[in-house]
Amino acid sequence: MLLFLGAIALLPTQQPCVQQNETLFQKADSDLDCILYRLEYEIKNNHPDSAGVKNPVTLLKELSAIKSRYQTLHTRFKPIAVEQKETKGHICVILNKTMTMIQELQKLTDMELSPLTEEEKTAEKQLKSHMPDL
Repeated sequence: MLLFLGAIALLPTQQPCVQQNETLFQKADSDLDCILYRLEYEIKNNHPDSAGVKNPVTLLKELSAIKSRYQTLHTRFKPIAVEQKETKGHICVILNKTMTMIQELQKLTDMELSPLTEEEKTAEKQLKSHMPDL
């Protein structure tokens, strides 16, 4: 008689080994739960909440919740960051084309623009610091 475990056919001689392994895994899982509860109990008894000091178990649970919220936010904002980067790239391309057009128009008309004012120079520096591709 063959016993099917998932997609694997087991011989009768293998069945006790599989059952023994399953029992060991269940015991290990139970032992881990017991250790966790015992650890929480020890922390609560040895480090009670007092004098504004937070319980380490509470801190761990809060940390887990914060991690979960961070992962959710990261997932939500990742597409926004990608889109922002693409938009920045498009703006750089348009600005570069505009600057090239202005320079070509200056050559064609033999006109030169007046030098930039201090305010315009400051704006140019800020723009270049945010968009190094310019």
